[in-house]
Amino acid sequence: MASPTIGVLALQGDFALHIRALERLAGERSAIDSVGCSVRKVRLPSDLAGLDGLVLPGGESTTLVKLAKDYGLFEALRDAARRGLAMFGTCAGAILLGNGAEPPERLGIVPVAVQRNAYGRQIDSFEKPIALEGVPGGPMRCVFIRAPKFDPALPPEVEVLGKDGQDPILVRHKRCLLSSFHPELTEDLRVHRLFLEMCRAGPA
Repeated sequence: MASPTIGVLALQGDFALHIRALERLAGERSAIDSVGCSVRKVRLPSDLAGLDGLVLPGGESTTLVKLAKDYGLFEALRDAARRGLAMFGTCAGAILLGNGAEPPERLGIVPVAVQRNAYGRQIDSFEKPIALEGVPGGPMRCVFIRAPKFDPALPPEVEVLGKDGQDPILVRHKRCLLSSFHPELTEDLRVHRLFLEMCRAGPA
């Protein structure tokens, strides 16, 4: 794939920071190998057309689901994932992509049980350097804000790319990447670069 087009779900949350990270990465890639990527906002089902990847940002998960349904995007996202669109969910976005018995309703695209706000409330937010097995280059500063947790009892088809102690914090399943932390809140582009490489690889 020459130059993937990446969408960022821009209904609510920190989508602008993901756009900035991808635009920085696009410039970096262009300087290296003239490939890069293009980035655009996604607010309607029609915006999904022609995408090679989609970022679902952090924010407030119940609000994100409500807006996705109001804009007719909820089922469109599920259908796009089933057709093989690569997706990257951070925090609230990861909650939507996974499963869970508690509200909000989930897309259920990735077979991972995700517990929202499992690290605590806003006051319990923290950051720490963590070495991620699936992201080379040394420890990454990981920012957790009302972060979810992934059930460590994962099916074998889910690959754990990083842990905080025994808790998975970065997992991959087929063409989906889920992060419980916020890589867009740092200047480190390695997780976004990993997703871009997943998009460039195309469907298996």
